[in-house]
Amino acid sequence: MTLDIVSLADRPELAPLLGNENFSGAWPPFMLWDPMGAVYYAVADDLYPEFVFAAVDPAEPGRPVARAYAVPVRWTEPELPDGGWDRMIQRSAIDRATGAIPTMVSTLEICVRPDRRGTGLSGLMLAAMREAAAVRGFDTLVAPVRPSGKHTRPDLPMTGYAAQVRADGLPVDPWLRVHVRAGGRIERVAPRSMVISGTLADWRRWTGLPFDASGPVHVPGALAPVLCDVTHDHAVYVEPNVWVRHRL
Repeated sequence: MTLDIVSLADRPELAPLLGNENFSGAWPPFMLWDPMGAVYYAVADDLYPEFVFAAVDPAEPGRPVARAYAVPVRWTEPELPDGGWDRMIQRSAIDRATGAIPTMVSTLEICVRPDRRGTGLSGLMLAAMREAAAVRGFDTLVAPVRPSGKHTRPDLPMTGYAAQVRADGLPVDPWLRVHVRAGGRIERVAPRSMVISGTLADWRRWTGLPFDASGPVHVPGALAPVLCDVTHDHAVYVEPNVWVRHRL
């Protein structure tokens, strides 16, 4: 497989091709409604082009086969935050406003087009992120990993799921396994990495489910149940992720 993996710093003309319209079905629709996402994606192409990547197949130049996003942040606390994905975006915005000098790079997304999954592309995109951080003088890349198999076990706490290993000692989860093979170390769970809330009408539109009874709702693609409150007309999804630290 011959691919070109490039950053927007080198190929800015690829930016319009990285939208969700070229990655249809890559994420469950509700995942696109984390309010912190707009804080990052609205400015990523312009402010962090060296940390936005596209994988292009020369045989299909008008539609990237994978994309990846990361952001430099200043994080000096010894422990990575409970907030995970949301917290890294918030921190990057604060750093921009205050002029803080970043100390590490955090991944935010590695997305492979559904028709190209299972071909090793996720590992290649992770390698590109590691290299980009290292050549810019960073010694740490962290990742709030969304384990790819967790949606099949939504009621299992993430701490239990992330601890599962195969006979060879590698994680059972395929995406965590890619990170560990690349040199990453599983550090801890981020119990509230993403928070997505909406009215019941929102959730019905995003999922096609009735959302007509209060309590936990199992939504396809969700890593944990969505909590529905009919009386107050809202539902909230709090997604746990797994922090992985890469020393570069």
